[in-house]
Amino acid sequence: MSGTDRRADAGAVTAAGLVLVDKPSGMTSHDVVARCRKAFSTRKVGHAGTLDPMATGVLVIGIERATKLLGLLSLTTKSYTATVRLGAGSDTDDADGTLGDRSDVAHLDRDTVTAATRDFVGEIDQVPASVSAIKVDGRRAHALMREGVEVELPSRRVTVSRFDVVDTRVVDGWFDVDVEVDCSSGTYIRSLARDLGSSLDVGGHLTVLRRTAVGPFTIDRSVALDDLEADPRMSLAIDDAIALAFPHRTIDDAQAESISQGRWLEPVGMSGVYAAVTADGRVIALLQEKGRRAASVMVVRPATLR
Repeated sequence: MSGTDRRADAGAVTAAGLVLVDKPSGMTSHDVVARCRKAFSTRKVGHAGTLDPMATGVLVIGIERATKLLGLLSLTTKSYTATVRLGAGSDTDDADGTLGDRSDVAHLDRDTVTAATRDFVGEIDQVPASVSAIKVDGRRAHALMREGVEVELPSRRVTVSRFDVVDTRVVDGWFDVDVEVDCSSGTYIRSLARDLGSSLDVGGHLTVLRRTAVGPFTIDRSVALDDLEADPRMSLAIDDAIALAFPHRTIDDAQAESISQGRWLEPVGMSGVYAAVTADGRVIALLQEKGRRAASVMVVRPATLR
């Protein structure tokens, strides 16, 4: 490899990182990726933790070598603010679908609704929305539904650690409920809206959804897509992103050289994926211990780039 090529490859590490986009409503996650590719002038862009088109909020975007991080990030907890509209269900469980028959909600009040939410806190069995991206016989459920195919998805076990009512109001005969939800990955907020409405015998659907956190990445670190296009910048350089998302083990120069060459280190009793970091804060690799080896699951700085 020539000196010029080596510097170019090393620059790929310097240019790598995560962008936390505050996704606007009406766009798919893939739309955001396409605009980030143009903004950062690279094809090496990917995303983690898909958001529905109607939803806004935190979307984690990987740039350059950080795209390899996306599948390793532990994004098992998520937080949302949302508005549940009580008074009718929807075939998509949100306002974009076809509404069912209206129900009288005059008897509802905040205390009644708050009490009903308690049945959905903890480990629960939830049937995903029919317009989800879950595959049925190799095809996405939402694609089948658009073709008029009836989709029945099995329930799955999810965890809702918080389902708080923060405000209620009556709007044109609807009973709107603003909520805050902390939950496990795989939980559908639109399904919570549907099931809350069903439990109150009035029907319910989602009208607003905003993701405020996914794993350790929060809305306060996120940037609007228009602002990002005007001034492309990383939210977190790759070293900073790894420091936030993974535990770490400090390694010496000899260990750094070894792991950068694709060899393994002696285990130290750490569980899960963790970072091997030099004393000056450079991440050399992400490791996972199995038996007598701490082997790399991603080499951030292979020897050819150092």
